[in-house]
Amino acid sequence: MWSIWARHTGEAELAALVQAGREKIRGGQGVLDLAGLPPQAAGQAASAVVESKRSALLWDVLCGAYAALGLDEATGGDEGFKQMVLARLIEPTSKEQVPRVVSELGVGSVSRASLFRSLARCITGDYRSRIQAACLRHVTGRGDLSLCLYDVTTLYFEAEKEDDLRRVGYSKERRVDPQVIVGLLVDRAGFPLQIGCWEGNRAETSTLIPMVEEFREASGTEHLVVVADAGMLSATNLEALDQAGLGFIVGSRMTKAPADLDAHFAWHGDAFTDGQVIDTITPRRGSTSRERDQNVRDEPVWSAQAYPGSWRAVWAYSARRFARDNKTLTAQENRARAVVAGDRRPKATRFVTTRKGDQVLDEAGLARARRLAGLKGYVTNIPATVMPAGEVIASYHELWHVEQSFRMSKHDLRARPVFHHTHDAIQAHLTVVMAALAVARHLQAATGVSIKRLVRELRPLQEVTITINGHHVTAQPQTTQTAQQILNNLNTAGH
Repeated sequence: MWSIWARHTGEAELAALVQAGREKIRGGQGVLDLAGLPPQAAGQAASAVVESKRSALLWDVLCGAYAALGLDEATGGDEGFKQMVLARLIEPTSKEQVPRVVSELGVGSVSRASLFRSLARCITGDYRSRIQAACLRHVTGRGDLSLCLYDVTTLYFEAEKEDDLRRVGYSKERRVDPQVIVGLLVDRAGFPLQIGCWEGNRAETSTLIPMVEEFREASGTEHLVVVADAGMLSATNLEALDQAGLGFIVGSRMTKAPADLDAHFAWHGDAFTDGQVIDTITPRRGSTSRERDQNVRDEPVWSAQAYPGSWRAVWAYSARRFARDNKTLTAQENRARAVVAGDRRPKATRFVTTRKGDQVLDEAGLARARRLAGLKGYVTNIPATVMPAGEVIASYHELWHVEQSFRMSKHDLRARPVFHHTHDAIQAHLTVVMAALAVARHLQAATGVSIKRLVRELRPLQEVTITINGHHVTAQPQTTQTAQQILNNLNTAGH
């Protein structure tokens, strides 16, 4: 009871002191006579006019990341190029729409003419090499450049005629439009290091060596492991990487499994346990191994000296993969049976073969595929003494980072469709996309959220300037909990 009374007594004394202070401040000032003044001057609320709104928080975060990566310095402070890059992160659209996107943030935009002059400077000033050098310095500063991931994709053009770059070639989407091939080399976290562009009818496997050699020369890296999917698995590629002193890990084609595991099947049968790994060898050329002694039960331990005609092959079995493969095979078997029965139109269908003019089920092929369900193979030139099988598999599985970077480029950052038609303009466009991908990856690593979510959270937080009776008042936005966490993470990361 005493504590409650004391508290109320203290509050009363404080209120009395505040009132006394106010009277002392007002003392001698008199009372202003407002009679005869206009209503607004007499004390009525003046109308407030919103003079400007600016998404300062979002723009400052993007500009900060751009500068932190050294891209301002790499492009000589080219404001037009910078606005093209950052606008692509906010709202991927054509270069014509960049001024609108930037202006809607309350930021002064450069003119369209300036933007296209920046694209020209991108080529004449060799921005790509300088941006790639900045990205390399960024990754080197983190101390992890031992493993790089590589993949290719195609970008098509809605054009009727081909030229020296835009050519009709193999398309995973089965398009017949002119296209270009784009190669992307990233670090193990998906941060871009190199981007390349080639004619649309070029073989994808032929893009790997030029990219790696260019990166190796730029970085001065001697010990480097390149990871790529089975599409890059060509005898020429692997020999070239090996002769250059580079390590590689690539996915193996399932067609190699029967020969690689022939001795294992003979000694152990085809029953596998979840997580089982078979570390063996695979022929460098051809499908038949001349160095695997079928009469020896134990698998050979690969080294370049002991098995000069082979590479190291790692095969792993997963029960989850087995269930997925088996489901796929059952669907393919059902389609094949429907084709054989005449219930479906005959076309290139797996497990359908022709015998004496009749279409029949390829039962041997189906049985062989089911025998291999659940297996995944990897080919490498790294000895087990340097990298255990588990690390080989784990390194290959990092490929999802480069695949995600491609998805970000093609969808989130809208590398496609391409609204340019000349060789230089296409190359400049891809340089813009690479720079945007670098900023996006950098912010994603620092904040733990995707670039789309970061923009969605920060863009509505606008700094508003209001005019009242000729006075300018700037109101800051109330930061949401998510936005504050993003900013905290950036501060923790040192931005």
